[in-house]
Amino acid sequence: MTSERPRFRLGFLTHVQGRGTDPALTYRNAQELFVVAAELGFDVGWVAQHHVPLGGGLSSVWTFLAHAAARTTRIRLGTAVTVLPLEDPVRLAEDVATVDVLSGGRVELGVGSGSGDLEYAAFGRDAARRRELTSEHLDVLRRALRGEEVGAPGFRVQPAPGDFTDRIWQGVFSGGGAAYAASGGSNLLLNRAAYGHDAPTDEVQRPWADAFLAAWDRPRRPRIGLSRLVFPAKDRRTALRHIGDDVHRAALRMAEHGAFPKGLDADEALRRFHAFHGSPEEIVAALRQERVLPLATDLITQFNPAVPDHDATIRALELIATEVAPALGWSPAARDEPAPAGV
Repeated sequence: MTSERPRFRLGFLTHVQGRGTDPALTYRNAQELFVVAAELGFDVGWVAQHHVPLGGGLSSVWTFLAHAAARTTRIRLGTAVTVLPLEDPVRLAEDVATVDVLSGGRVELGVGSGSGDLEYAAFGRDAARRRELTSEHLDVLRRALRGEEVGAPGFRVQPAPGDFTDRIWQGVFSGGGAAYAASGGSNLLLNRAAYGHDAPTDEVQRPWADAFLAAWDRPRRPRIGLSRLVFPAKDRRTALRHIGDDVHRAALRMAEHGAFPKGLDADEALRRFHAFHGSPEEIVAALRQERVLPLATDLITQFNPAVPDHDATIRALELIATEVAPALGWSPAARDEPAPAGV
């Protein structure tokens, strides 16, 4: 492994949420973000799967990404995450392989265990077994995507999958989980916030990233995807106008479930969500102090739990791609080539 830090990849993550009651408009706007991000040079567009509205508005992530594949040619298409215990892993492998073929090999597959008991009940799964189910399903999914027999003798998924050796990611919430992901050869996905901790998110997550790297024993370079709430605007006041109230309300909801302390004010809510907001210069200065970012191979920017209006969202993506990320050392890949699969 070389000591020289390679170019990091720039991504954006949408939870596909809107303020109105028109899901068609929400979905069209989210699809447009993929087109805009591709034009701006973003390397990866990610979506999050949610089976209930709280937290996100997209349940069928692979259908959505198939449509995004048809509208773009270079940006990679990922899930952060697909809720693996609620999926039939053989059927999921078929969807993943199909979107990968349609997109020309642009899929990045992120999986996790999810968090909602209601979803588990709706799908007839035992939430108490979420970790066990994740491991079991991931083992089957890996074998299916390697083209091995799964489910029954002689059965292999079609279309024949491409090489997913370095394209499977796991979302984790502990150092032990990070080491476990490394032991299986998964890339690491770190959430925008460390729930249940009082310390700053990057202080909590840096040991997880270190544990992942210490446990990594594969010949290829380990990959860490770092998700962060990044919302640049003309100035901090403008940024807060677009995201402040949403972030505060979300923190108060999280407090009802014990993830955050109750009674948080708006400033503490932003701290708990580890939000980078304000002018591009302010955000760059803050990100240069971020403890996990120096280890990340992928910076995954998102605005959730805020739901800015569509124009403000596009403007923020523009500022990330033209001012924030370049100041951190990122540059877009050649426009006539697909975004890089690895770093």
